[in-house]
Amino acid sequence: MTETKIKKTAKTAAPKTAAKVASVSGAAETTVKLHRRTMVGIVVSDKMMKTRVVRVERQVREGKYGKYTTTSNKFKIHDENNQCKTGDMVSIIESRPLSREKRWALQEILRKATNAVLVKG
Repeated sequence: MTETKIKKTAKTAAPKTAAKVASVSGAAETTVKLHRRTMVGIVVSDKMMKTRVVRVERQVREGKYGKYTTTSNKFKIHDENNQCKTGDMVSIIESRPLSREKRWALQEILRKATNAVLVKG
């Protein structure tokens, strides 16, 4: 019976997408995908350097009457190249803690804002 170990890699600023798994004999190495949560939201603030605030909305069913209400959360995300602006629809991915409040990173810009619209959140 062979046992497997997960190799630890050096810390990097970019989110990791896979980890190497090797057997004790070292003969077979495979790549295992890490599960990271992704969400879609709208950028509500771009005033910080390399940081954006994204509002993610979701519908929640209330307990007593079963009525659906819309709730929203704001997440601070890491945007290395300052490429997204207020009003853009973006996809974000879970990452390691980058600061006290930043635990998400920009994955891709899904739709650019057509004009500068003030988004309240």
